[in-house]
Amino acid sequence: MKLKSLLIANAVLLGSFALQAHAEDEAQLIKQGEYLSRLGDCMACHTVSGKGDYAGGLAIESNLGTIYSTNITPDKEHGIGNYSEQQFSDAVRKGVLPDGSRLYPAMPYPDYAKISDADMHALYVYFMKGVKPSSEQPPETDLSFPFSQRWGMRFWNWAFTSDKPFQPIGGASEEVNRGAYIVESLGHCGSCHTPRGLGMNEKALDSGDDQFLAGGSLNSWDVPSLRGLPRWSEQEIVDYLQTGRNDKAAVGGEMKSVIEHSSSHMTDADLKAIASYLKFLGGNPALQAYDVKKQQATEAKLTAAKGLSEGERLYIDNCGACHFVTGKGAPGIFPELDQATIVNAKDPGGLIHTILAGAQQPSTEKAPSTLAMPGFAKRLDDDQVAKLATFIRQGWSNNAPAVTKDQVAEVRKTLK
Repeated sequence: MKLKSLLIANAVLLGSFALQAHAEDEAQLIKQGEYLSRLGDCMACHTVSGKGDYAGGLAIESNLGTIYSTNITPDKEHGIGNYSEQQFSDAVRKGVLPDGSRLYPAMPYPDYAKISDADMHALYVYFMKGVKPSSEQPPETDLSFPFSQRWGMRFWNWAFTSDKPFQPIGGASEEVNRGAYIVESLGHCGSCHTPRGLGMNEKALDSGDDQFLAGGSLNSWDVPSLRGLPRWSEQEIVDYLQTGRNDKAAVGGEMKSVIEHSSSHMTDADLKAIASYLKFLGGNPALQAYDVKKQQATEAKLTAAKGLSEGERLYIDNCGACHFVTGKGAPGIFPELDQATIVNAKDPGGLIHTILAGAQQPSTEKAPSTLAMPGFAKRLDDDQVAKLATFIRQGWSNNAPAVTKDQVAEVRKTLK
């Protein structure tokens, strides 16, 4: 009897240890999955202010119409609580739902296809056991014909996606390859920074093609190339991703939510890996040769404040206090205008929108202050904004085409 009791006690003890070990493993997977969800920026698209985390309902404007993000909480009726791990993986990596219907590539599954099996498992555990269920029912996406025919996505996927796993870059360092994995898969940077083809597909999905991260267009904003970033050091790339600002630039447009919900939560090691990878890509020449004489001439004229054009006068009156007569702004506070990507973009829409609507930097752990630029939509008419933007695009060392009042009017229509 004593031996039997001892065996039973040992079995109970071993079972207890096993349960504890399982609970610890699960807790670690949930923590890992939560971090991976930040790398993947799931929060930005699947969370609406005032609603539960991941409850969906965000309106995503596209060339096809408005697409609403879905509820990805573990709620069994309105969310993904009934998904098996394989079904979860198929939705994330292939854009295929359990009933066989197809997701639109507003969900960046062409990039998520490269997520590793181990990371996919951790994400599944997190979303099923680390996220609070929500019964929120987001609006249904209802695009016009023929885009409403989701079955057609089967052929789009066949033509424009790949099921190849992430391929490390031969001869590159471990840090560069870690950055490549984040950028090409979970980070889905190519979904905005890679040019699109006629089928609205990313023209390249990895660093094996020079078009990858070579720049694109999103909602009338020119999206800059990330290949090499010759004007930025690796530390400036890290600073920008971590805080939304560095000594040369400040975040604007869609990138603000990426900083707020994703990159500002990344570890220093992962941010350095991303910076190392982007610098490794190279192939992105500077905007133009820096014209010192032209820069000095603009600075001198603004300083003297004599014989100013209307654009120059508008700059002094509305912009000079923060960006100064040098166009250099204040490092880490007010961004540079001289040689800035948004200023010299082929499409001036981003610059026009910023002048009209203003901008506000996100509050992050490393930079909690929320510096804001006021919008001038009520203060300046279309002609004045056009002349101001033209001066900024052609002053100092900048050399971009003039802006018309019709271009300003078109951007003004988009303001909410």
